[in-house]
Amino acid sequence: MNQSIDINNREELRRLLMTLEPDTVPLWGKMTPQQMVEHLVDQVQWTNGKKIPTCDVSAEKAERSKRVMIYTDAQIPKNVFLGDLPEQYQYPDIEAAINQLMMELDEFDRHFKEPGITCIHGGFGPMNHNEWVIWHNKHFTHHLRQFNLI
Repeated sequence: MNQSIDINNREELRRLLMTLEPDTVPLWGKMTPQQMVEHLVDQVQWTNGKKIPTCDVSAEKAERSKRVMIYTDAQIPKNVFLGDLPEQYQYPDIEAAINQLMMELDEFDRHFKEPGITCIHGGFGPMNHNEWVIWHNKHFTHHLRQFNLI
């Protein structure tokens, strides 16, 4: 499956996510469908002005990582483990989580309306709107593949 998702095509993104059943088993990893959607909500909030990110690596390492992950066709590897999964859901059901994700993406668009805005990625440093779209596309694609949606 070489297909990828474009976060700017919100109608298609919503359509795909709405096909998830709460008990859909991922092809890899331990996330439930709702945990995955809530994870995407959280990640977009770091890029739309709601949360204040910091870069956790040196500027040199961030630039090297950004060159590889943003400016190449490199994909996020399966089974990347970046911390414990939350024990409780943030939203009452998966549909509510999907609706929140769509609102956060709208806020992402509004946040980057002003020219010259950048937002920090914890491993890649400051990124502009275009770089964030590339990263979100890769990240969303990774998780949609995880649940066999694309």
